[in-house]
Amino acid sequence: MPHNNSAAKRLRKNETRRVANKARLTELKSLRKRLERHLHDGEVEQAKKLFVQFTKRLDQASSVNTVHKNTASRLKSRVALAIAKPPKAAAPAAK
Repeated sequence: MPHNNSAAKRLRKNETRRVANKARLTELKSLRKRLERHLHDGEVEQAKKLFVQFTKRLDQASSVNTVHKNTASRLKSRVALAIAKPPKAAAPAAK
């Protein structure tokens, strides 16, 4: 229980920020899973469209310090490499 007005306000603001950060992180996680699913299924064009949305949301989250800027950069880089990498070829049939 807060003992003064400023502590009460800090408690309110912390809760508001926690909820907003949780929503941002959940959205990022969902977008990343959808991106990886498209890549796994070989739908590169869909993945490229989703990548634009993913990077935008990552940049927004890093601008308000929900995600560290280096973390956002690393995630964007890894997903971009996964999109650029050619899909795995089927293994040759055994004789």
